[in-house]
Amino acid sequence: MNQNQSQESQYWTQRYAENRTGWDIGYVATPLKEYFDQLNDKTIKILIPGAGNAYEAEYLFQHGFNNVFVLDISPEPLNAFAKRVPNFPKSQLLLDDFFMLEGNYDLILEQTFFCSFIPTDENRSIYVTQMANLLKPKGKLVGLWFDIPLTGDMEKRPFGGDRKLYLSYLERGFDTVIFEKCYNSIPPRQGNELFGIFRKK
Repeated sequence: MNQNQSQESQYWTQRYAENRTGWDIGYVATPLKEYFDQLNDKTIKILIPGAGNAYEAEYLFQHGFNNVFVLDISPEPLNAFAKRVPNFPKSQLLLDDFFMLEGNYDLILEQTFFCSFIPTDENRSIYVTQMANLLKPKGKLVGLWFDIPLTGDMEKRPFGGDRKLYLSYLERGFDTVIFEKCYNSIPPRQGNELFGIFRKK
């Protein structure tokens, strides 16, 4: 792990240790739950990067999706998840840097991850490239993006953005299936989330 990776790991480990996780709602977000509920193929290989407490993985696993991989750069949420969901395969809990990860997935889930790292043009460009690299041909990137103003305050993680900004990056590697304001956000996030389905070009 290089210095930057180590710093990121320490940063997020401290956030979890201090319970400074305001983005964490304590359960799977409704837009994602409703998307999961219409998936028919439970054999698909799914990655959840920057998963944190990974309520999405817990829900999927409980509903018969056994090929789910949970990735985080901090051991703190992974250890908590392992205790909360003891039957989940330990080999599918990945302590790693997303940007260094290798593999091929049918579906990658986005839940505040894009908004979690410093919003430089380089970081966001590499995010799109890596997402595309990790997906199988015609694989999908699906999830939620915060539709809130992007501030310059580096402690305001997760960072925001808007549809136009996100698409300026995502369209480099993906075809847009849908990317609209959520109609089924939880009440505290009404009007502040975008739901997207993107297919690898």
